[in-house]
Amino acid sequence: MKNAGRRIAYMRVSTTEQSTDRQSFGLRNMCDEFYSEYISAVAQARPVFELVIARLCPGDTFVVWDLDRAFRSTIDALLIMEKLRARRINLHIVTMHLDTATPEGELFYTVLAGFAQYERRIISRRTKEGIEAARRRGKRIGRPPLLDRETTRLAYHRITEDNLPCRYVAALLGVSRMTLQRTFKRHGLTYASTTN
Repeated sequence: MKNAGRRIAYMRVSTTEQSTDRQSFGLRNMCDEFYSEYISAVAQARPVFELVIARLCPGDTFVVWDLDRAFRSTIDALLIMEKLRARRINLHIVTMHLDTATPEGELFYTVLAGFAQYERRIISRRTKEGIEAARRRGKRIGRPPLLDRETTRLAYHRITEDNLPCRYVAALLGVSRMTLQRTFKRHGLTYASTTN
């Protein structure tokens, strides 16, 4: 008999004052293992979530009550789904009736992935159009310079007139030697690059 694998539930609420009761009630009869986490969905690290994902084996099913209990967005969900699929792990989002172990769930996943890809392309196109329009208006694109003109000239003076090593001055300013040298060039300050 083929092993159907485990059904592992992940439940999350943002604070300890909230309860996972609604999720656990809905999942109680469909899962073999249950894990709860009390943390914001946008937290950089979610230790319990990461532990559960790491423990999943081929044939297992990762079960969540609702999409926002485990994922930051639809695109985030799809990225994780793709990783799970590569490991032959199924995903079941109960309130969405999405279960990639079923033909219907697989179809729903495919449609959802298509919409997400379309959304990514639209965002990319609009971003490029916005950048091009800003360039035409003469707006500077990219990160602001780390060093302003006055600081750059002072640093240049300390190196060329006071004979301080470039690496030392850069460290004082909290930038790399290469960044400082590129800043000199951007401001039209001639500097013979050395290893100092």
